Amino acid sequence: MSDRPMNDLPDTAGLRHVARPPKPSAFSNALVFGWRAVLKFKHVPEQLFDLVMTPIMFTLLFTFVFGGALAGSTGDYLQFFLPGILVQTVMFNSVYSGMGLSTDLGKGLFDRFRSLPIWPLAPFAGLMVGDILRHLIAATIILTIGLILGYRPETGILGVFGAFALLVAIGFGMGWIFMVLGLLIRTPTTVMTMGFTFLFPLVFASNIMVDPATMPGWLRAFVDVNPVSLMTTAIRGLMNGGGSFADVGLALIAPALVTAILAPVTLMLYRRR
Repeated sequence: MSDRPMNDLPDTAGLRHVARPPKPSAFSNALVFGWRAVLKFKHVPEQLFDLVMTPIMFTLLFTFVFGGALAGSTGDYLQFFLPGILVQTVMFNSVYSGMGLSTDLGKGLFDRFRSLPIWPLAPFAGLMVGDILRHLIAATIILTIGLILGYRPETGILGVFGAFALLVAIGFGMGWIFMVLGLLIRTPTTVMTMGFTFLFPLVFASNIMVDPATMPGWLRAFVDVNPVSLMTTAIRGLMNGGGSFADVGLALIAPALVTAILAPVTLMLYRRR
């Protein structure tokens, strides 16, 4: 027994028990990693150059180079083309999910994330938040350029909001493809090469740039069922009128299936790596 006098012991009468803080929810984990994705734009501003310049160049070049030949006037072609270029931009931007994941894996950041008591998919949710931000920035830039050039959404502001919401859903779903590539492929450059190799046939063999009625029968049969064509038809209907709930439902089939199949695969690959 200690020889220390009893009156020298610390007084604990005024202390009270403090409950352990609740475990962070999956949503709060995702928000933290989402904020990390946002901070990347602040600390690496040069990545915004590709995000900004690519959609501007596509919009201007295709409108003024091909517009007169394909639609008779650049104004008519822009009215047809702009909703499609929104879909194309979202598809291309989704590749950056896999590139960012591959970069973080190469730096060893995900080894640290795996050791933390967090929702396992939180780092991927953060990458998705960065993707959504990229999609919205690029779509806003394209729409602004289009308005300057004379594009007018016939359904007004509500149609634009609906189209942007659908674009976010499409980008979220398609991003899982490139997450899997980022986990399977070691270098960001190879992820980009593989990603664009996969996307180019889907994007250019679609109804984004031309009416499928002008295509050969065998190619038109593919274009009509191409998920990118279905997405473009829905966006075009939301912005220019003539769309339907059926078009939106068809546009969401591919993103929904990809999410349902590849989100568990992503988690499995992440745990095995």
